[in-house]
Amino acid sequence: MRVSHLVKQAKKGNKEALLQLIMADKDAYYRLAYTYMGNEHDAMDAMEDMIVALYEKIGQLQMNEAFYSWSKTILVNRCKALLRKKDRFVPLEDEQEPSLAALTDDNPYRDTESEMDMQVLLSHLNAQQREAIELRYVHDLPYQTIADMTGAPLGTIKSRISQGIQKLKVMIGGDRYDNDRGEVTGA
Repeated sequence: MRVSHLVKQAKKGNKEALLQLIMADKDAYYRLAYTYMGNEHDAMDAMEDMIVALYEKIGQLQMNEAFYSWSKTILVNRCKALLRKKDRFVPLEDEQEPSLAALTDDNPYRDTESEMDMQVLLSHLNAQQREAIELRYVHDLPYQTIADMTGAPLGTIKSRISQGIQKLKVMIGGDRYDNDRGEVTGA
């Protein structure tokens, strides 16, 4: 396999092989960094830090085929470190869960276009749920990879995603559907 071969070359000190590995998935790296950092400049800084870390730590990679999940874990950790350094990262245990009252039936603005914006909706989830949902559905990462990246158990990741989706359903009025085909029940 090409990835395995390039990783072997990179472990031997071949910078070009490491660069080929990174460039092959550069868009996914950028999207992931941008999700955490929120702007292009900081996302690029995080990617630069990741590249340096990959170069320094490539010898520690146990399974060559796991390069991409391993490197994305390093990128997530670099993003979180940069956010902490800038005092923009709120530790998850200190975070207060936002009230859903603003997006319930009592709110006349609930159905406006701006409220339906995905980032607005995701901002009403706690950081752990938002992170898990974005990694799963925006970046299309498998549950196990998300667990590895965040350091949380697999069951916890699945629970965060499930609870977050339930909150999103309540916010957009999706709780009125009894099944996944969109058939309204009791109307």
